[in-house]
Amino acid sequence: MARSTSSTARIAMVSLVGAGPGDPDLLTLRAARLIAGAAVVVHDGLVGAEILAMAPADARLISVAKSRARHTMKQEDICALLVAQALAGNDVVRLKGGDPLIFGRGGEEAEACRAAGVPVQIVPGISAAQAAAALAEIPLTHRDHASIVSFVAGQCKGLSEQDWSGLAGVGRTLVIYMGVATAAQISEKLMEDGLAPDAAVAVVERASLRGMRVLRGVLAGLPDIVADNDVRSPALIVIGEVTREPDAALAHIAMEAQQ
Repeated sequence: MARSTSSTARIAMVSLVGAGPGDPDLLTLRAARLIAGAAVVVHDGLVGAEILAMAPADARLISVAKSRARHTMKQEDICALLVAQALAGNDVVRLKGGDPLIFGRGGEEAEACRAAGVPVQIVPGISAAQAAAALAEIPLTHRDHASIVSFVAGQCKGLSEQDWSGLAGVGRTLVIYMGVATAAQISEKLMEDGLAPDAAVAVVERASLRGMRVLRGVLAGLPDIVADNDVRSPALIVIGEVTREPDAALAHIAMEAQQ
């Protein structure tokens, strides 16, 4: 892919690329090729220095990092930036942690590009949920425990008004993104909506990165797990029988069989 504009500007390509959970080894080959050929890399805060170092030395790196309390750039401005760079003839790689279409707002960015006549391609990445579960040896689905998986955002507006009664329970696994700051409300709301206080949970912090931790417990104790261990983002909360330690899961099955 050509990297930079000539004297006659051309409309270049915007590539919405999943950067995976953070470990460069978990990038797809296509993602690595696109990063290596980019003229402009627009990246989230969760994309680490090792991945950014794969871009050409003369590539322009633009951070649009977001956090719960601080947004470097509003979403509409990010969309405008991608369009402006492509219209100027620069091939843009928009790097997003995980997969660009799972809580990455990639759909909005793709729509903005298409509306402006800018060609766009989407390159999937290993999602945070997939990576956290696999690296913590938590099967999101399991023949004995779960055939349904739900992904939800834990910091959505109106959290207390959400009906989560069908998202967790027997035969289901619930994965909560961006739920560290609202862990107490999440725990309370799920119990209000019928989930047992002793439902198994796991918190996976910094999946694939140095210092990764897997903290296990029960739903009623979720706020304490987060607070007592000073859990920080990036972290995922996984709720369901699949999160129990293997020996504990077997014991739970045996107990149910005896009842």
